[in-house]
Amino acid sequence: MLKQFFIICSGSDTDLLDNCSIGEQNKYAGIGATVFFTAVMAFIAASYALYTVFDNYITAIAFGFIWGLLIFNLDRFIVSTIKKRNNVMDELIQASPRILLAIIIAIVISKPLELKIFEKEINQVLLEQKNELTLANQNQIAEQFNPSVTALENDITFLQNEISTKEAEVNALYDTYISEAEGTAGTKLLGKGPVYQEKREKHDAALAELQQLKIDNKVKIEANEAQIAQLKTDYDSKVASTQPIIDGFDGLMARVNALGELPWLPSFFIFLLFLAIETSPIFAKLLSPKGEYDHKLEDAETAVKTWVEQKVNERNILLKTDMALNNKIYNDIAEEDELYTYKRKKARELMQLQADAFFKHQKNAL
Repeated sequence: MLKQFFIICSGSDTDLLDNCSIGEQNKYAGIGATVFFTAVMAFIAASYALYTVFDNYITAIAFGFIWGLLIFNLDRFIVSTIKKRNNVMDELIQASPRILLAIIIAIVISKPLELKIFEKEINQVLLEQKNELTLANQNQIAEQFNPSVTALENDITFLQNEISTKEAEVNALYDTYISEAEGTAGTKLLGKGPVYQEKREKHDAALAELQQLKIDNKVKIEANEAQIAQLKTDYDSKVASTQPIIDGFDGLMARVNALGELPWLPSFFIFLLFLAIETSPIFAKLLSPKGEYDHKLEDAETAVKTWVEQKVNERNILLKTDMALNNKIYNDIAEEDELYTYKRKKARELMQLQADAFFKHQKNAL
């Protein structure tokens, strides 16, 4: 039962193969088994690749099964259409397009399995890429907020410097009127005279301005600090909202690109393995000698070909004979006086009708 199933998978003519030797049947059963298990590997590879895209087992398995059937049909077609010739070069020319197709199929099958085999290494590469993307994303978002934050911080610094300058001015006025009272500067008269009183009033006025400046600048500084805090909150919110996009950077294309960052030799050997599996049925048929099945298949095909050529040749001969007979018949009829007289009469009537129609048309035109 299993042997018969694999023979069907090989695409061979079961009616012819049933009458062949056991060894010939085993050869094609082996070819069919290779075709079948290649399709199974294609199903597994496609299911995994599609799962990374859809993240759904049912969808991945369904589309993977369809892909496996497609690969099975292609491999079966490739193997079944290779015919044994009497010339090795003709066989290679015949098989070259099929070998090229087998290489393409091997690449398509092996790539998803490489992604699964090197999953841990790919995850490490993706982690590094995500970290780089996270830093780049934070820097790009910061560039949108930094100018505003810097301007507000500079404004706060200016307001604080304004207070410090006023404080220095008030302190200087304080030292001036104290020195005047002590007699160590100014008029150098001990006591609180008119000059002291003038300097004291000037200091008190500056002190009042300082206090008012502190109140006004404090309000401005608090407003600027509130704006800076809001900008930082907006920055954190934007970083948090864009981070899931970076965290989800692990799709099929990202994994394929990450696989390209790894050493190429292990992936190349896996590709060679699948290439060997995919092309093994083709080379098995090319390298094996012409067997019993090949002779019977050639006999059946040449019998049909000969029969078709014979039918076509018979139709050509029939056509040529019929044409020769028709020519002879028409030549004999052309020599009959009765037919000549009849056609002459009809030709005269036709020319009269044409002359009458032309006359009527010209008359109407006038």
